[in-house]
Amino acid sequence: MFIGGRAVKGSVGELRGIDPSTGEALEPAYGGATPEQLDEACRLADEAFDPYRALGRDRRAAFLEAIAQNILDLGDALVERTVAESGLPRGRVEGERGRAVGQLRLFAQVVREGRYLGVRIDPAQPERTPLPRPDVRSWRIPLGPVAVFGASNFPLAFSVAGGDTASALAAGCPVVAKAHPAHPGTSELVGRAIRDAVASSGLPEGVFSLIFDSGYEIGQALVADPRIKAVGFTGSRRGGLALMKIAQERPEPIPVYAEMSSINPVILFAGALDERGPDIARAFVASLMMGAGQFCTSPGLILGLEGEGLDRFTRAAGEALAEAAAGTMLTPGIHKAYCEGVEALARHARVETVARGRAGHNHQGQAALFSTEAADFLADPRLREEVFGSSSLIVRCADEPALAQVVESLEGQLTAALHISDSDHDDVRRLLPVLERKVGRILVNGFGTGVEVNHAMVHGGPFPSTSDGRSTSVGTMAIERFLRPVAYQDLPEDLLPEPLRDGAEGAVDRLVDGRPVLAG
Repeated sequence: MFIGGRAVKGSVGELRGIDPSTGEALEPAYGGATPEQLDEACRLADEAFDPYRALGRDRRAAFLEAIAQNILDLGDALVERTVAESGLPRGRVEGERGRAVGQLRLFAQVVREGRYLGVRIDPAQPERTPLPRPDVRSWRIPLGPVAVFGASNFPLAFSVAGGDTASALAAGCPVVAKAHPAHPGTSELVGRAIRDAVASSGLPEGVFSLIFDSGYEIGQALVADPRIKAVGFTGSRRGGLALMKIAQERPEPIPVYAEMSSINPVILFAGALDERGPDIARAFVASLMMGAGQFCTSPGLILGLEGEGLDRFTRAAGEALAEAAAGTMLTPGIHKAYCEGVEALARHARVETVARGRAGHNHQGQAALFSTEAADFLADPRLREEVFGSSSLIVRCADEPALAQVVESLEGQLTAALHISDSDHDDVRRLLPVLERKVGRILVNGFGTGVEVNHAMVHGGPFPSTSDGRSTSVGTMAIERFLRPVAYQDLPEDLLPEPLRDGAEGAVDRLVDGRPVLAG
């Protein structure tokens, strides 16, 4: 682990990476943090907060770029360890490393531009009647130290140096990261890259710490620590809700930005089914099988109107899925939960099995496709639960009102994919208002797997897809989770933060008296 700049061996319990393709336990063994080590990590983060947030934007951006370069400099050692601990193929891991590095560099660009500061200036109007207007200026400052929980399904892009860490550090918040127990070796390597960037950038050592937890106690205590001011989490609904409960029961409640559960409906409109139903089916199966279905945006639900178009889609999807090889799942626990979820659907009295993929071995998940009627789907809430893996359920709707009723019944989702043709636009238009209430990202003629990291992306959604539907964990808007506004009224010029001073025109974009004034 890294408690600030110090590398330490945990002494509580033992955890090892497991190669899910073989079930082999990997060396070395890691120990969990003690309460004293956690306390030291939080103390160092608290002490580092004010110096780090006062850092110039160029230095903070250069720090993010140094982390990115250090991760690349790990070379094959990082790729090979990640493959061993996750069972993911090398190409996927290399792509994910590129995404993690790209996120860090994108946030470095955001920090240099300074638009995230949200500078607003309303100058005084002393002659205004009947009352003069005061001088009011505001911007956004970082919240404080952030706890980041590594994710199981993205050991690089959503873990120690993933989007939560990148956006928190970009905002000016120190990070105490808790490694996911499934990939401790990967976490150590990436943690070392961040620790070394802290040192080479001349920053306070408490800007980053990495801890391990051999159970749940240290993670729970991390969220409860009064010096932690926000939490980033990607994982199960049960885990996210547990952290939210701890955060809300603190004397000072704090926000938990948790990505938790989504079945990502795919809606097949009549015109699209008539034009290219079998092609959509084959693309759907390819998306469902990606990463053994272990994506938070995997297409777990298919909605369509009964008829020959949906029948052709179902046949083609079943044929493609029957030829699909089983994929290695991330951990034995995830594999066990997937098998239990699939078997529950297979035994359900109102659910038909359309097809099963090829059987696997060890911790490989056999793909599954099921079908049910809209009325049965609406009658049983269990059919709306996520099965994390390559499993999906087709819901056959008798007519447009039945389809709308099914969509209305859904919980909050990360994505909804609409497959449409020109003739479907009126039907789509009627459904869009409901989808906007239910979903964070609506996409057309594609699938939610594959999330572009850019300025406009929203990877979030209403509960339970995330704990706060106003936020995103991917894209540059993710920085907003770790900032809060502060206003200054009639503060003397020399006491104002630099970007709020009259002489700082051109430094960052500003809103002056309600009118945008661009930097430069």
